[in-house]
Amino acid sequence: MTIFEKIASREIPARIVFETDDFFACEDIAPKAPVHVLIVPKRVIPRIGDAVPSDAELLGRMLVASSEIARKLGILESGYRLVINHGPDAGESVPHLHIHMLGNRPMAWPPG
Repeated sequence: MTIFEKIASREIPARIVFETDDFFACEDIAPKAPVHVLIVPKRVIPRIGDAVPSDAELLGRMLVASSEIARKLGILESGYRLVINHGPDAGESVPHLHIHMLGNRPMAWPPG
């Protein structure tokens, strides 16, 4: 089981800031910004490159919920960045798709 499956099943604690039947958002344990949460599907999709057409609705709902999560965290107006890593060169560390939401600081471009 990945750490996210254990969080979803409440086997390990996490600071969950938003939750639906299909996904949750929790604070990152190693934040890279003052606001850094992870939006995670409860169903395992190993990485974005492994997503299939039947995952589209869930992934779309996760993206649409980002504005509600940002509003709740107080970063909707100032702005936020969403990041999905795929593979080791991108910094993927857990083989369970998740979206990083970073905010409450200026972001540079290009990242990394």
